[in-house]
Order: sequence, then C-alpha cells, then structure tokens
Amino acid sequence: MLGPVLSGAAFGGALAAAAIHQPDVIVEQMAFRDWHMVTTFLTASATSTLLVNVCQRLGILHIQPRSHSTLGLFGPLDGNILGGLLLGAGLTVSGSCPGTVFVQIGGGIRSGFYSLGGAILGGVIWSGLLRPAVQRRSKPTNEATVAKSGAVTLDEWIGVSRDTTVVALEALLASGLAAIIYLASPTSDGLVGPVTGGLLIGGAQLVSVVTRKSLLGTSSSFEEVGDYVLWAAGRGPRPRSYSTIALTAGMAAGASLVFLASPSARVVPETAIEPARAVLGGSLLALGSRMAGGCTSGHGISGFSLLSVSSFVSVVAMFAGGAAVAAVMG
Repeated sequence: MLGPVLSGAAFGGALAAAAIHQPDVIVEQMAFRDWHMVTTFLTASATSTLLVNVCQRLGILHIQPRSHSTLGLFGPLDGNILGGLLLGAGLTVSGSCPGTVFVQIGGGIRSGFYSLGGAILGGVIWSGLLRPAVQRRSKPTNEATVAKSGAVTLDEWIGVSRDTTVVALEALLASGLAAIIYLASPTSDGLVGPVTGGLLIGGAQLVSVVTRKSLLGTSSSFEEVGDYVLWAAGRGPRPRSYSTIALTAGMAAGASLVFLASPSARVVPETAIEPARAVLGGSLLALGSRMAGGCTSGHGISGFSLLSVSSFVSVVAMFAGGAAVAAVMG
C-alpha cells in the first residue's frame, strides 16, 4: 500500500499548493467567473498526456483506455453523460470534487467534512442500490458493449494514428490554455500559480506511474467504502481492494504537510457552504462519478491521457451540469 499512499501524498500536496481545493475557486469556475481551476486543469491534462504516452511508448506503462459507462437507457455513453451531469452539479453544490475534498480535509475546511460524509453516503447508495440495478439492466459483457459502441479512443474515433492524435490534443490544450491566460489572466491564492500547479499535478501523475504502474483517480474510494459498509452490515462479501482509500488517505496527509510547512497556503474560503448543501453535493459527487466511471482526475487528467472517448464526454457533461446548476443558483 506504500505506492498508493505516496502517489496520494504527491497529488494532495500538488492540489494544496495550487489552491484549487478552495470551495470558492470551484464554485466560481462553474459560474465562469474565475478561470484558475480550468487553467490548472488544462496544464495538468497536457502534462499528464505527454508523460503517459511517453511511458507507454517506452514500455513502462501498460494501461487500457477507459471503457464507456453504459446504463442501458439511451446509448453506450449514457452513464458518462448522466453521471457527468450529476458530478458537475455536485461540484457546484458542494464546492468540492472527488479529489479536492480530501485536500479540504487536510486543510481543515469545515464544509469538506460534510461533503466527504455525503460522498460516503453516496458510495453506500451506489454499492447497495444503484450498482446492482445498473448491472441487472446492462446485461452485455464489456466486450459486447465495446463492440456495439464503436471507438473507445479518440484516435479510433477520428481515424488517424495515435501519435497524430496526441500531438493534436496537446496543441488544442495548449491553445486553450494560452487563450485563457491572455483573456482572463487567472491568478492563484496558493503557493504557486495556476500553470505551475498544473505541472505539479502532472508530476504527481508521474509518481503514480513509477510507484504503482497506475494512473490517478479518486472516486473509486467512495465505492470501496460503500463495499466495506455493506460487508460490515452482512450484506456483501469482504472487499478485496482498498487501494484507492489508501491513495485518498495519502492525499489528505500530503495536503496537511503542505499546510503545516506553509501556513499561508491555508486560505480561509470566501464561499461558505452550509452543511446540508455540502452533504447533498457530496452525495452527487459520489453517485455521478461512479455512474460515469470516473471523476475529475480519473477522467479529466488520466482519461484524457489515455485518449478515452468516455472521458471527453464525461468532462463536457460535468462542466455542462456544473454550469447549469451555477446559473440556477445565481
């Protein structure tokens, strides 16, 4: 379990230094009033994409792209769409995400504890009720689903080589990043600027590759906790994995170390999230991310790196859901 803990510590420390764990940063981004979060996100995605594809070329890393999340309702990507919408709504409501909530815990942000409680509740609901229902509805095997759904990766969907797709994606991410920096001039209240923060997150991805031959992703921890709760209640077998729980524990520890080393990084949130709102948002984070088969980091950073079509769909849905809720909430 040392690998997940070290990877989590690097990831949590990077998020803390970049200060994208602050509730106001997340809420304001979903309202498109502050571009700090997206600037860091695009930098991290671009860095991770380059690192992951180089490691795959060198034979250091062997990971399959993320498959489509299918609910059996209206298409092979319906889980990614509906789950992404719920995940985005959860971001706006809670002022958190499945990864930054653990940094909020490490920083002692009050709403983060309520969001985590809601996420654990969502994990139990997913493991005990929704996951079995989805499994019953989605009868086909993963292979059959993939065969019906077509391209799993972006290069397959476009019909060009993987290298060409990686270069095009890097150019697109860099162009978007340059445009945002030029037009919005985003700044950070953290120890480092938004771009440097993204580079640090990319470095955390490299730590994950080196220490555990896997990529970053946090939302599985809620499902793992849900499985353990069901097992403790005598309603399921003993879970075989707790690696993502270890990773998220490392995230909280890594963030705590950053805040202890530099108290100035522990910025007081400007956006106050009431307990009931945080619990509701946390539940949406867990349910949405599990329905979509990944979260902000799992899809937006790691999934992008693998050129997974499902990840691009999930991230678009996430921002759509978050922006829609932000517009309603004002």
